[in-house]
Amino acid sequence: MGPVPASEPVWYVGRQCESGGCVEVGTLDDVVMMRSSQAPDVVLPITRAEWREFLAGAKEGLFDHL
Repeated sequence: MGPVPASEPVWYVGRQCESGGCVEVGTLDDVVMMRSSQAPDVVLPITRAEWREFLAGAKEGLFDHL
């Protein structure tokens, strides 16, 4: 995956985020980006297909042991 596009995405935070250390998700064109609210300069860009796979795994409990 190439560099993050230069335009700024709109970032979304989960409703249950109260600790200040939250995962933020944004989209820009065909890229989904994830970052930590405590380190907003570090952005993980992924494809929409990868995002869908991640969500499916989370819904199935794949990451519950972490």
